[in-house]
Amino acid sequence: MKKQDILENLVKGIYIGIGSNLGCKKRNIERAKFMISQKGIKILASSSYYESPSWPNKNYPKFLNIVLKIRTGHNPITLLQIFKDLERNFGKRKAARNAPRICDIDIIDYKNQIMINQVVLPHPRMHRRNFVLFPLFELNKDWKHPLLKSHIKNLLLSLSKSDITSIKQI
Repeated sequence: MKKQDILENLVKGIYIGIGSNLGCKKRNIERAKFMISQKGIKILASSSYYESPSWPNKNYPKFLNIVLKIRTGHNPITLLQIFKDLERNFGKRKAARNAPRICDIDIIDYKNQIMINQVVLPHPRMHRRNFVLFPLFELNKDWKHPLLKSHIKNLLLSLSKSDITSIKQI
């Protein structure tokens, strides 16, 4: 029984996305990673950087994004609050939805949990976003969407041709 629990916990990871499309984007993301690690959150793996057009407004500056696999004792609600506090430390204020930002941190998946209260898990639009799916696939080629039950390969194949060709690994 113990071995089964350990194996399940290895499969059920916590994945977060970090993005930036203002200022020195790579430095912003690296600073966010450092600040996350200062909050008792262990970074287990980091994807490559991916550059993509701003979504949904392609006229905004391009985004740089990564996905991290982390380990933490924080529950999803506390984790979300930590990330919102970190975003405020980067100067995030109330702005139009999807406006350019120095740092954006999202919980993509928290141990395959499904939640719809203070935090929505998995992230409600992650299955349609190339800047989440490509780096997540890099970290876990066997990941399955907890709600849709779709394998990440199928989610990638369901992206439009322009979504597939507009992103590049850096």
